[in-house]
Amino acid sequence: MSPEKWETGEAEERGQFRIFRVKEVQATSPRTGKELSFYLLECNDWVNVISLTEAGEVVMIRQYRFGTQQVELEIPGGVIEEGETPEQAAVRELEEETGYTGGEVSYLGSVSPNPAFHTNRCHTVVIQGVKPDGKQSLDPGEDLEVELQTLGDIPGLIADGTIRHSLVMAAFQLLGLAAETPAD
Repeated sequence: MSPEKWETGEAEERGQFRIFRVKEVQATSPRTGKELSFYLLECNDWVNVISLTEAGEVVMIRQYRFGTQQVELEIPGGVIEEGETPEQAAVRELEEETGYTGGEVSYLGSVSPNPAFHTNRCHTVVIQGVKPDGKQSLDPGEDLEVELQTLGDIPGLIADGTIRHSLVMAAFQLLGLAAETPAD
């Protein structure tokens, strides 16, 4: 027997912050009939960018993350602005964060960051053949360093804990699945 969809009330906003809103929703369990409160983080969809230079190197960034209180190795990415497609946001985020531009843009897919309480999706876009000929334009809260890695080194960087961001790992998983899928 599969779990059933819960009956939910109208979500009520409990707080609005720079990059997300907190909403509370009352829901009734179909199994117990008990009404419970759930909190949701509602925000725009995000994009992750796997960008490859003409030599096949992955353009990555190192930046301090407040959640882990450590410098993390990641791929460029960010919030998809109103009216943008994931592909447009990927091109914009790549140039803003790294100064790399150009290349062939392909959409890989999306994942739910945490379906327990996030309402958004994280999209992955690949841009192949990028060059460092744009202008880096960092937000006031960004302080990052650009770093090139070989695509073949990515599994080892994940295995040894250098890459720890789950959405970055999911992006490389989508890239691997795309490589395994025969073209139509």
